[in-house]
Formats: sequence, structure tokens, C-alpha cells
Amino acid sequence: MRIKRSNIDYWYEIYGEGETIVLLHGFTGSTDTWSHYLQQYQSTFKIILIDLPGHGKTVTGSPITMEQCCEDIHAILAENQVETFHLVGYSMGGRIALTYAMLYQHQLQSLVLESASPGLELVEEREERIKQDELLATKIEQEGLELFIDYWENIPLFTSQKQLQPSIQERIRKERLSQTEEGLALSLRSMGTGSQPSWWAKLSNLNTPVLLLVGELDQKFVAINKRMQKRLQNSTLKIISNTGHAIHVEQTEIFGKMVEEFILEVSNT
Repeated sequence: MRIKRSNIDYWYEIYGEGETIVLLHGFTGSTDTWSHYLQQYQSTFKIILIDLPGHGKTVTGSPITMEQCCEDIHAILAENQVETFHLVGYSMGGRIALTYAMLYQHQLQSLVLESASPGLELVEEREERIKQDELLATKIEQEGLELFIDYWENIPLFTSQKQLQPSIQERIRKERLSQTEEGLALSLRSMGTGSQPSWWAKLSNLNTPVLLLVGELDQKFVAINKRMQKRLQNSTLKIISNTGHAIHVEQTEIFGKMVEEFILEVSNT
């Protein structure tokens, strides 16, 4: 389904019945990211998938801030009479999910952050990251999508994905190649880690139940999430052994079960 917000034509999908779960994909992803989860859980939950700005079938005409993106997600849910729900976000989608929680905490029954962060704490860090993301955006525009994806799937963050079955690796690559140069460049410039708000100082204000998921091999995000857990009032940290950044891809069954058990526990409390 589509909904027009400002200068963005959002694509979203709704499946199943029951408690509502909203899932937000990562950079170079789309609603297809959650295909396995959807197959397993649409008989248990109502699942809403959204193509984020610059990705999938969502058509983005101009830059958008992360706060504006969250306002748009809020409007999409209101349009569909969703008042409270469980929010799950992966990587970039996790940063957006956390931002949403900071703005609309009253709506959330729970929050699941997979390999996510609250942004960067220091102004100098954010400025440096904006420069790096600008270089990446320019690389996409100058070299084209396929060469960028060749580069992106070989960065250290995704080394552990080399151990996945060839069919799964091919599915991930196909999803990445379904994007556009314009969309990915816009996403990096407007909603990159340097451009977004830093939520480190406000994490203690969040009392929503939070599940933090990280892969053992993803040491950078293990460290980030250990710090996050100390500041969040009501959080659980799960470190999944022998797994990298994309837990939902590398350990699909474990990811699904952890999310399901957490949501059901929160709902029954």
C-alpha cells in the first residue's frame, strides 16, 4: 500500500492478525529483509513492514531528517488505526526505531533494537561521520550501484555473511541491487549516523521495555550495546554467539524466537 507524506511516497505492507509488530529494515534493505520472519510469524502477529526513505518502493523526492521520518511512520500507523505496538529495528532501522521511541514513547509496548546505536556522542564524531557518509554518497553517484554494492558487501561489518549458504548471499545481494543510486545517497546524507540526533544523554528517559540484540562477532556493536544497557531503565541485552551484524539473516530461527518470547513476555506482564 502507498501513502503520501510531504514529498515522499511511502510503500508499506500489512499481514496477519493479533498484536501489532512494526519492522524497520537496515541500509540497502527493504520490506524483503523480513520475508523469513513474515513466513514464521504472520499467523501469530499483525506485522507491518515499511520501506524507509531512499529504499525499496518508497519514492523519496527530497532529503528528510530522521525526526521527520518518524513523524511519517507515526502518520502511517495512525492512518491504519494502530494506537500501540511493538517496534523492531535493524541497524539503520534500529536507529530510526530508537528515535521513534524517544518521540512517541507512549505508543510503544516494547522496543527491539538489533545491532543498533543511539548515534554518536560527540560533535566532533558526528562531523567526521558526516564527511565519511558524504564520501560514500559521492562514491555511489560516481561509480554506480553495482560497484558500490560490491564494495559494501565486503566491508568488515559483513565478513561473517561470507559463511552463509550461497543462495542466502545471493538473496541479500539481489535486495541490495534493487535499490537506486539516488535513494542510497539521499539516505546517507540525511539519515546517516552523523546526521541523526544523539540520544546517549536521554537514554535514561526511556522506560519502555527494550531488548538489545547483538552478534558476538560484531565487537563494535557489542561494546555500544553494553553501554546502552547501563543507561536504559528497562532493558535486556542478548549477545548471540558466532554471529555478526545481521542476526535476523545469520540466525533467523534464534532471532525470531527471541523477539517472539520478549514480546509475549511484555504483553503478559
